[in-house]
Amino acid sequence: MISGLLQLLVFQGIGELLARFVLPVVPGPVIGLVALLVWLRLRGRVGEGLEQVSGAFSRHLGLLFVPAAVGVVMFVPQLRESLPGLLAALVTSVVATIAVSAWLLKVLSPRDDSDDGGDDPGGLGATRAAPAASATPAAPPTAPPR
Repeated sequence: MISGLLQLLVFQGIGELLARFVLPVVPGPVIGLVALLVWLRLRGRVGEGLEQVSGAFSRHLGLLFVPAAVGVVMFVPQLRESLPGLLAALVTSVVATIAVSAWLLKVLSPRDDSDDGGDDPGGLGATRAAPAASATPAAPPTAPPR
């Protein structure tokens, strides 16, 4: 578990250094998380210590929101004054997030070339094939018995 904490702190430190000297517009923890993701991707697996630490953080994630909640309660008068702007920003960001997510899903999803874009909503008609004709000729019809 100590090695997992050490890994997180090292990558956060790397992110802070890069944010300070190379990319000042991006927060250091974000750069550190991206660097950790790249490192884990190259490594191909997550170590046991890092897995334990991430599991512990995930189980107690609610505790990390306590300082933010205290800050919100502390600044209620200022938030009331800015309520219309805050609501406009929240609604705009939610709509923009949904629109960008839908666009990315459309762009990045695999396409089926057999779909002709017709009236068939599920594309089921295009995938159904007519029964194949038999390779052997059909026997001539027999006359009914007399």
